[in-house]
Amino acid sequence: MNSAHLMRVAPGALVVGKPLPWAVYDDRGNVLLKQGYVIQNDTQLEQLFERGLFHPRHYEVDIGADQDQEEEPRERNPFADYGPLLKTLSTTITHINERSPDARERLLGLARFIVRLCRQATDPCLALVHLYSVQPDAREQLLFYAILCSVVGDYMAMDEKHQTVMVAAALTGNLALQPFLDKLNRSNRRLSEDQRAILRKHPQLSAQALENAGVDNRLLLAIVMQHHEEPDGSGHPQGLRGEQIRPEARALALAERYMAMITKRPYRERLGITKARELLAGAAQADSDQAAPNALLKALTDTPPGALVRLANQEIAVVTKRPLGTSGPEAQAIISPDGYWYMSSSYRDCSHEEYAVMNIEMPDILPPMDFAVLWGYGE
Repeated sequence: MNSAHLMRVAPGALVVGKPLPWAVYDDRGNVLLKQGYVIQNDTQLEQLFERGLFHPRHYEVDIGADQDQEEEPRERNPFADYGPLLKTLSTTITHINERSPDARERLLGLARFIVRLCRQATDPCLALVHLYSVQPDAREQLLFYAILCSVVGDYMAMDEKHQTVMVAAALTGNLALQPFLDKLNRSNRRLSEDQRAILRKHPQLSAQALENAGVDNRLLLAIVMQHHEEPDGSGHPQGLRGEQIRPEARALALAERYMAMITKRPYRERLGITKARELLAGAAQADSDQAAPNALLKALTDTPPGALVRLANQEIAVVTKRPLGTSGPEAQAIISPDGYWYMSSSYRDCSHEEYAVMNIEMPDILPPMDFAVLWGYGE
């Protein structure tokens, strides 16, 4: 890569145990580490920074692209889009906070882009959610909520316009929390009364910020306002019950709950995907309208893409494709039964007894992977 297109990696941008969000280069533009590589310890991280790290300059995704429904959109690589999507989301939030005239169109354009990306590459998009769930920052959390809501929207048979509005709400439901959410997520202290007050008020504050920016879609604002309501009336801010809560708001609430359960925090351990699914299924029984929880559980399946699994032959593999019909999930083996990393991945059809999934692994430090190769995007 031309060094003119590179930027120095800022301290704190890379986290031990979390996959690299993009490829890392030296000052001459040579690849040092590919996207998906996992820094294993603090010593390795320090050595890398001493050597000098650079990443591609992040340009925004073209949220105006592929508007013509009659044209077949080009195949997209969600892993390559990851950095640009986060950049675009940051810029969109800035435009909303600054009440820019184009805030509404930017938000809906980004939401539309995510909906189409998820429809075209559902398994890789869900893989992003699980591969980066170790310790996501505030922007990543919003993107993951949006991905989950988009996929759930398909299972709820929503049309694209309806789905786009729900995804836009997922991207902005926690707008009021963005300035300090990363700090809260890293803290192991109890919340102050002021922080608790903002947490309880953030649906109203977020909706107000959207209205102030000219985002006047009634459905979008209702989803944002209701996404912390609970079927039994214990939620906030209005204490709505049962069918008073829009199913789209329940979908967003469940997406947030799922991510909270599988995400690492200083004050608690992350739950396994299997346990998180069990808790979601239990919560679904309290819903008078089970469309949203059932859609999320069906979308995830027992073995969602990006999950690390132990196979019957004792290999560790990463799930790349969800089960289809009577077939099992598909995976790529990355660690041998003896614990050695494979130099290259090996396809496994988990319908076969030898490669049946025995359980899902949830390590705090993932093994290194090359996401583009694992999901067949090549170099």
